[in-house]
Amino acid sequence: MSVKKLTPEFFNRDCLEAAPDLVGKIIARRDENGDILRLRITETEAYRGEEDTACHASKGKTPRTELLYGKSGIIYVYLCYGMHWLMNVITGEEGFPQGVLIRACEIYNGPAKLTKYLKIGGGFNGMPICGNEHIWIEDDGYTPEIITLPRVGINYATPEYRDIPWRFKDKNS
Repeated sequence: MSVKKLTPEFFNRDCLEAAPDLVGKIIARRDENGDILRLRITETEAYRGEEDTACHASKGKTPRTELLYGKSGIIYVYLCYGMHWLMNVITGEEGFPQGVLIRACEIYNGPAKLTKYLKIGGGFNGMPICGNEHIWIEDDGYTPEIITLPRVGINYATPEYRDIPWRFKDKNS
């Protein structure tokens, strides 16, 4: 089976469609030596709109959240707790803020662990995920069985959005 890089069309749809479809894909990162690191995505979370109190856009458009309102297929990286970089990819139509957090990969069970391994920091914020020589996502045809769960680490959100099952996980991971 051939491996294909995801195209911008993959991301130009609602995060609730893209998030489960990203599970099982491979995030690839070319390091400074030219070596390519690859990890299979095992878990994602969707963040959708200003009404989603767990989404950074819940406070409206700000310099920090501006990317969420923009073009799909753009990397949105932010610093969590002042020390951990977390990586999202913007999805959907321009003007409606949404994105997908890459939450875990095969041997890295947390979003900060995988960005540390892949050496993804703030410099990736605003980069396209498609047509990028440093980072991209591949599809090798693997189709996992997906389970849905509430998102984690969002105790600040209202119960409605804290408990919504917008975390998508490979059942076998």
